[in-house]
Parts: sequence; C-alpha cells; structure tokens
Amino acid sequence: NPPEYNGIKTVCGTGTLHGEAIQDVLKLVLKNDLESGEGSVKGVDAITPYVDEIASQFHFERKVKFAVDAGNGVAGPVAHRVFEKLNVQSFEIFFEMDGKFPNHHPDPTVLSNLNALKESVRKNKAELGIAFDGDGDRIGAVDEQGNVVYGDMLLLIFGREVLSRKPGSAFIGEVKCSQVMYDKLKELGGNPIMYKTGHSLIKDKMKREHAELAGEMSGHMFFADRYYGYDDAIYAACRLLEIVAESGKPLSFQLEGIPKLVSTPELRIDCPDDMKFKLVSKVAQIVRKHHHVVDVDGVRVPFEEGWGLVRASNTQPILVMRFEAKTKELLEKYQGEIERIVDQAKKEIAT
Repeated sequence: NPPEYNGIKTVCGTGTLHGEAIQDVLKLVLKNDLESGEGSVKGVDAITPYVDEIASQFHFERKVKFAVDAGNGVAGPVAHRVFEKLNVQSFEIFFEMDGKFPNHHPDPTVLSNLNALKESVRKNKAELGIAFDGDGDRIGAVDEQGNVVYGDMLLLIFGREVLSRKPGSAFIGEVKCSQVMYDKLKELGGNPIMYKTGHSLIKDKMKREHAELAGEMSGHMFFADRYYGYDDAIYAACRLLEIVAESGKPLSFQLEGIPKLVSTPELRIDCPDDMKFKLVSKVAQIVRKHHHVVDVDGVRVPFEEGWGLVRASNTQPILVMRFEAKTKELLEKYQGEIERIVDQAKKEIAT
C-alpha cells in the first residue's frame, strides 16, 4: 500500500492477528490493560539458513535464462544469493535496496512498473521475467514476449503442476480471479475454492481447507505444497523457474490452450471508508433483482459469458471493480450495467 495507508502486520507463530483480534488488542491499549516487564533482544543471521534451504530444494537439469526486477526492495540482495546457487542465468535490475524507490514503485501489479523488466527480457532474449514487490511477498511475471502473466494465471500454472503429483488438491483463489482459472483447475481434477481477498483471511482458509496452494491477483502466492503455507515471492519465483526448466520451453508455453478472455485490470474508485461497505450492500440489493450474486467478498455477478465484481477495499478508501468476458463488446456491456447500478446505489444512499 502507499505510505499513508501502511501499517503493521502482527504475526504469532505461523498465523497472524486480524479482524476482531486486532480490535481486542486496541481495547487493551485504550484501557491501558497491559503487562509490564523486561524483554530481551537476540540477533541472528536469518538470511543464510533461508538461502541455503531454498536453494537446496531446486536442481534444474538445464540452465534457465530470465530477467528479474527487485524494484530496489528488500528481496533483491537475498534473491541474488539464492539465484547464485541455482542453475540459472539471471539478468538482475534494481537489486540495490533503496526505500526512496528511485526507478519505480515496487508494485508488480502496476503495468508501468514492469517496463524495465520487459525491456530486459527482450534485450537478453530471456525465457521469462520476474518482478518482486517491496517486501518480497508478491511476485509479478512476464513471458518471453513481454506479455504480463497475472496472478490468477500464475496460480493456474502452479496448480496444474501440483495436480500432476497430488490429484484432487484444494486451491484457494479470490473473487478477482478469472473464471478460466477456476474452471481449468476443476477440469484438471482439482478443488478450486473462491474466497475473500486478504493475506490473513487466505492463510486461515488454506488451513481450514487443507489447501496445497492459494493465490491472489496482487501476486501473493501461498505454498503449502513443499513449503510452509505463506507468501514468499523468492520461493514462488523458484517454483516458476522450475516449471519452465522442466518444460524446456519459455513461459508462454504454460498458457497454450488456455482460453483467452477479455478483462479489465482492477478499477479503483475513491469512496470514503464510512460509505464503501454500505455502497456495496446497496449494489448487492439492486443486482439481486436481476442476477445471481456471489457474495463471498463484495458482489461478484456471473453473466452468461463473463462476470463483474464490485468490492470494498479492506485497507484503502476505495471501491474495486473488475470485469471479464468472451468479447470486448460483452465486456463493455457488463461493465456498463454494473457501473450504472453503482451510480444508482450512490444516489439511493444519498437520499
């Protein structure tokens, strides 16, 4: 998130505090109902054991050539040490840590932030490109032609590989993911489950469903298969490199035969925090008069040949919308219908 919306993630063991648990902590703070005492600080080298463990899991029979953009975030120096131990040729850009982010903001979901990566892929004739976010828990990817491979398609690529070893595995996706991903994983014998957006929510759902893998459009990829169930972009990058290495072909090969639908990126609309959830509820009320609604997180409307989504951001004062359809004309039709309903909902709330 942008600095003005940043915060602290509280981790307890392998889980996180979220929802009502965070509010309970706030109540204790406000009442000053706190324990007192003396703590201790212990410094350890966490990076070397991490690098050794990640690198020990991957043994590529052929050398993979790829470009990678760390966006001047914290993943760069650590990823460099991992890649040094693998059978890869990496073209590394913006690997020096700099919290001012002089080259671009380290958000791999913003297309303009991938321009330097795409150029490096083309210049070096790489098989794929990988991008990290600022704190190393989100991954972005482009194929050898510079086409962006979004989070839902990465989840499909990873999921297909998992199903080749573990038939019937469960996977967690979010409401913004393509219907193609859900349909294809089900066709391959998997159990794809649509759920809410959010790091803590996804991790909890994974545990409850005993899912092998979960992913979000934002690039968070959570691997329980062969890993610890949390979102580690360096590990996800190694899994992607492994798939490309074993296939013997560049990244675009992994999406051959997958239906190509037309979709929008995430469309973000300013909406005050005290209004955004009311507005989504009103949208759901109006839509239900004419369509089925999937309300696992906001309002997802399945149309005959596509879908539309309206949801409130959990972390920013915005509404998020996304649309997908078989043709551009249908996309514009579905988007126009939902946008008109959002405008109607705003007027009804205001009166």
